Amino acid sequence: MQSATTFPQPSVLQRRQANKAVIATVIGNGLEWFDFTVYSFFSVIIAKVFFPSANELTSYLLALATFGVGFFMRPVGGILLGIYSDRRGRKAALSLTILLMAAGTLIIAVTPGYALLGLFAPALIVFARLLQGFSAGGEMGSATAFLTEHAPAGQKAYYSSWIQASIGVAVALGAGFGALLSALLTPEQLESWGWRLPFLFGSLIGPVGFYIRSRIDETPAYATVERAQSPLREVLRVYPRQTATSFSMVVLWTVCTYAVLFYLPSYATRVLGLPSGLGFTAGMLGGLVLLVATPLVGRLADRHGKRPWLLGSAVAIFCAAWPLFWMLNRWPGLASLLVFQAVLGLLISGYLGGLLAAFGELLPTRVLSTGLSVAYNFAVTLFGGFATFTVTWLIAATGSPLAPAFYIMFAAAISAGGAALFRDAASGQSSGESA
Repeated sequence: MQSATTFPQPSVLQRRQANKAVIATVIGNGLEWFDFTVYSFFSVIIAKVFFPSANELTSYLLALATFGVGFFMRPVGGILLGIYSDRRGRKAALSLTILLMAAGTLIIAVTPGYALLGLFAPALIVFARLLQGFSAGGEMGSATAFLTEHAPAGQKAYYSSWIQASIGVAVALGAGFGALLSALLTPEQLESWGWRLPFLFGSLIGPVGFYIRSRIDETPAYATVERAQSPLREVLRVYPRQTATSFSMVVLWTVCTYAVLFYLPSYATRVLGLPSGLGFTAGMLGGLVLLVATPLVGRLADRHGKRPWLLGSAVAIFCAAWPLFWMLNRWPGLASLLVFQAVLGLLISGYLGGLLAAFGELLPTRVLSTGLSVAYNFAVTLFGGFATFTVTWLIAATGSPLAPAFYIMFAAAISAGGAALFRDAASGQSSGESA
């Protein structure tokens, strides 16, 4: 592990601008993940409302496939909005993405079910997911560039870790909605209208986030850097190795997010046979662990290097996945769910704390948004978007409730390889030169 590095203290104005950037980014990114969270948490009900079938598994898989179909638009949105961000600015791109995301969330909230609209109902849900996928494709690259470029020197991991912490906020809030609605409403009320309330709430966040994002300054680094004439071409021709390294490092992040944080409530209900409220309660803990632990790891990664945290956490997740799923199935209940979420939440936080700042070292400012959007969205589409679908199918095909563990281990092995290739810039050479 490298020794701590000393950096000049930021001015009051610089710190104030960086803090405003954190708030603006967390609200928009949180909305994206909140929508994904509640769709995943309420997927069993959504399956009944929009995809009725005589076979319950078929209905559920159709709902998960619709969740995943939005991910086909993520690479398109990532490329187009990433180029837009590198050409027109981070602020303009982030203002656009939050409006698109809010529109998709509102469509899901107000669309009548299959019983009233027939095939038009699932078609509208698919359209909403495509719109959200396009928006989400541009959000992460622009948000990461925005925060890392606003962050003071020596604090980039800490500031960018708040993007990851916003995932924790979204998961905890979505799980809180699920637990509260499950406790207050009957199953009939929840299926009839209760599940729509979180989506309505999410759609209201959009205008607030747009207002905040429209009032922040462009990043100093972007304002002074020479614009890339063709960001996508430059990424593919000049930085293919850095982009491939970024891709491999995203794999574990996206699989853990979708196959652990989002999928656990459904796993607890469908596989373990537990009441839905227990899965939601454990989901809240996982989100809170992510919220608290990720920025702390970001602080440590700034001081002692990001590579040890990335590589060590990937190896630890590989080793812990199977025993934790075995424990869940050996002693199903709230206690084992809480232990599962607490342990994996800490390990995931260890991996995520310095991850986005590492991307900022792999790629230069002029193509950072485009390069990260390409790496991130293709990894999410291939490994994350259909993670819940894949593990559900694996459980059915193999008959083993431990199948999700092997998918997580596979992802951890890929990302450990990427983390091994990464070199912290503070060690004397920029990662962009050496990766």
